[in-house]
Amino acid sequence: GQREEEEEHHSLETFTFYLSEPLSKERVEAFSDGVYAIVATLLILDICEDNVPDPREVEEKFHGSLLEALSEYGPNYLAYFGSFVTIGLLWFVHHSLFLYVTKATRLMGLLNILSLAFIGGLPLAYQLTSEFAEKSHNEIEAIQISCVITFFASIFQFAIWTTALLHEKETLHAFARYGGKEHAFMFAKLALYPCVSLGAFFLTCLLSEFSTTIFHLMQIVIPFAFLALRIFVRISLTVIKSVMSLSRRKVVLLEEEEACLSHSETLS
Repeated sequence: GQREEEEEHHSLETFTFYLSEPLSKERVEAFSDGVYAIVATLLILDICEDNVPDPREVEEKFHGSLLEALSEYGPNYLAYFGSFVTIGLLWFVHHSLFLYVTKATRLMGLLNILSLAFIGGLPLAYQLTSEFAEKSHNEIEAIQISCVITFFASIFQFAIWTTALLHEKETLHAFARYGGKEHAFMFAKLALYPCVSLGAFFLTCLLSEFSTTIFHLMQIVIPFAFLALRIFVRISLTVIKSVMSLSRRKVVLLEEEEACLSHSETLS
């Protein structure tokens, strides 16, 4: 009877669900890489299937000029490259994030699945932005949907980082914890896509006539922003350190002056 009670108690403990329990980091990364690869493949299949001019159309409509025929599909190609760059940068941020993670938890795995669910919607966003007529109401709504998908895909990555910081001694490397250079850079890198996509969404609501231009500018500017981000963070950290060192020097000088004055008063 005692053995049966122990086995029943053990089985109950096995099936309890704690969000802070460890999860295999390798399996989380492998599953994520598979989803990113499938999403990128779907984008390539979409652009190859529906956006290649027919040879008869090239001969009859464009007088045999392939470049003129391809230029008609220019907006679709731009939307494809923008979506592919978005997937690539989100994968890069995900890869950088899990380089600093030493142990994943179940809550981090749940947030990662939610992020991947919205990343899987990026081919849908590509089809929507390239399907409707330019400057139409449907195109504006499609661009806003793309901004929302990008926002939630990136904000859940930011939530993974926030969750890791709550138990940083168990989940993060020492150089990526609070106060370090890599922590500041990672925070800025994870906050970039949510801020820019949210800003683009509100700009498309206010300036609906320029919604397509705003959306494509967002997709073009963000890769350069990633390159400039580390430089900006390093400059900011050096300025903060110099200001803090100057303030410490002033405090040390004041303490030395007070010590000299107190010493002279005791001598007198």
